[in-house]
Amino acid sequence: MHAIEKLKSRNRKIYLLIIDIFIFLCEGVVCILLRDMDDLTFANRFIALLALTICVFIYRIILQVYRQIWRYAGAAEYLNIVLADICGGVTYIALSRLVPFFAPIWIMFWQALSIVALGSLCSLSIRFIYQCWYRIEKGKAIQSIVPFANHEFTEGDGKPEAAYKDASPNKINIAIVGAGIVGAMLARELLLNKNAHYRPYCFVDKDPQKIDNLIAGLRVYPEEGIIERLQKLPVQEIIIALPNLPGAEKRRLFDFYHQSECKVKLYDYAFSMEADDNAKRALREFSIEDLLFRDVIRFNDQEVLPTYQGKTILVTGGGGSIGSELCRQLARLQPGRLIIFDIYENNAYEIEQELIRKYGARLTLNVEIGSVRDEERLKELFAAYRPQIVFHAAAHKHVPLMEHSGGEALKNNVFGTLQAANIAEMYGVERFLLVSTDKAVNPTSVMGASKRLCEMIIQSKKDSPTNFVAVRFGNVLGSNGSVIPLFKQQIASGGPLTLTDKRIIRYFMTIPEAAQLLLRTCALAQPGEIYVLDMGMPVKILDLAENMIRLSGLTPYVDIDIQEIGLRPGEKLYEELLMKTEELDKTENKMIFIERDQPLAKEQLNEKLEILRQSLASHDQEAIIRAMRQTVPTFHSATEVNRLAEQTEEMMACRALDADVLQGN
Repeated sequence: MHAIEKLKSRNRKIYLLIIDIFIFLCEGVVCILLRDMDDLTFANRFIALLALTICVFIYRIILQVYRQIWRYAGAAEYLNIVLADICGGVTYIALSRLVPFFAPIWIMFWQALSIVALGSLCSLSIRFIYQCWYRIEKGKAIQSIVPFANHEFTEGDGKPEAAYKDASPNKINIAIVGAGIVGAMLARELLLNKNAHYRPYCFVDKDPQKIDNLIAGLRVYPEEGIIERLQKLPVQEIIIALPNLPGAEKRRLFDFYHQSECKVKLYDYAFSMEADDNAKRALREFSIEDLLFRDVIRFNDQEVLPTYQGKTILVTGGGGSIGSELCRQLARLQPGRLIIFDIYENNAYEIEQELIRKYGARLTLNVEIGSVRDEERLKELFAAYRPQIVFHAAAHKHVPLMEHSGGEALKNNVFGTLQAANIAEMYGVERFLLVSTDKAVNPTSVMGASKRLCEMIIQSKKDSPTNFVAVRFGNVLGSNGSVIPLFKQQIASGGPLTLTDKRIIRYFMTIPEAAQLLLRTCALAQPGEIYVLDMGMPVKILDLAENMIRLSGLTPYVDIDIQEIGLRPGEKLYEELLMKTEELDKTENKMIFIERDQPLAKEQLNEKLEILRQSLASHDQEAIIRAMRQTVPTFHSATEVNRLAEQTEEMMACRALDADVLQGN
């Protein structure tokens, strides 16, 4: 079937070439006959015309004129024909003057120019007529829209609206926000596709030069008063077709047009870290990532390829949210071997199967099950594979659970990290990166304090031949145990959505962003440093909950309620603002900074670790928490911190951001 289609396509190109040559020769003969040249025979004139024709069509073939699909042609394709004909004419004239045997007679310059110009005009006219015919015959949607393009719908004026709906009963009428190149392209594509599910009805734009004019037969309305207007028009969905929108503007447009009670979508690239220059725009739903107050960061793999290509790389906790995404990103960087180490076999199996499906034999992949708490298992693993780079993502991270299981946080997070780091050093690992968290900054929870202790371990190895570094960042959207999966489950079950406190704020990053920044940090890191990732502006969890309800096509507090259930043990109203630039040093990457922090001497660290070991031996939860407060001086009570939360820089920044959104800034 594919071969038949290719044959048909080739035949169409040949037919078009033959038709063009025939028309060119015909108009050339007419030009020659109209000129008085009694001293020349018609045969000589025709041979000269054949030579000119050959030159012109050689250039048309070189410039791939006959590979174009003319029903979709634009100015560039038409100019391509003109360029080919000019080059062919100039070549003919040059050869006729310089090579006497090229043609028996040189047609005069102006005559050759006339033939070429007329030939181009004929070719262009035929193609333009075909394009118009195609749009009229195949694009039936245009005919049904144009009659109503200038009509102003008002309440009680039902005839045009009824006619419009009857003309296409199975299609969804849309308003396109953005009457620029992107919006116009979308409208024309939908109008010309008789199978399209959507039918463009009008444009919305701020440009006064476009307002009340027509684009593709559709009227352009101003943004002012558009919500009331849309509520009267037969429009079911609104498509945002504006290129390169920053995160804050996406949220403003979503909130604004959602007031119309129409579904709001984007004509944009698929939300993916792997989008490249060849990616195509498509109609898609708004995602929660689109509503962050920050542009999603995208990277070029070539920047870090030399660091990872051909290396043996181990990812502990490789089946978790961050660990599995790290494995996906690393697999693209052509490692010599990728080792996934995790205690949860189901998670490890899922990422293993995903990578096998995608890369097959091109990726040398090993999956090992075990715990970082098991020293002998770790030694066995390092001895077998001799990894050159280690990403340490294995950790207990659930704040409320660790409040009641502080001993497990110490065993897994602190002593698991200590064992992994010591064994990595023993086996000559080149780079070791600890995945840390913003909860380690002035911690109010056992989990946060345990991660701060992990950072201390990494800092104490500043003089090690292994390059030890830690990376600190905030919440990751959609990770296991995060608020997004919880809200999705609650929406699916009909609500209510539960918040610990409606004032609570957090910094967010997508999983692919976090993994990409970890890769870049590991590539540029210096020994013993703590690196901080720029998380952008804080987000109110209440706003997140409301937007997730809206994204589901429902109305907050009407279809689904939002309830406060009180702060959990160890939970802060806010996370520390990581980007206090006066306390950070810059790196070559504008998203990555270095925390200024004096590392502990090994003796000091050992004293702290001994205190923690003794508390573990007591099997007393209160003793464990006292030991953590003793070893982490910045560990404070959540109640004490939350009492002063409203006066913090973080909470004030969030309030200022809300004020800007309300004002449309």
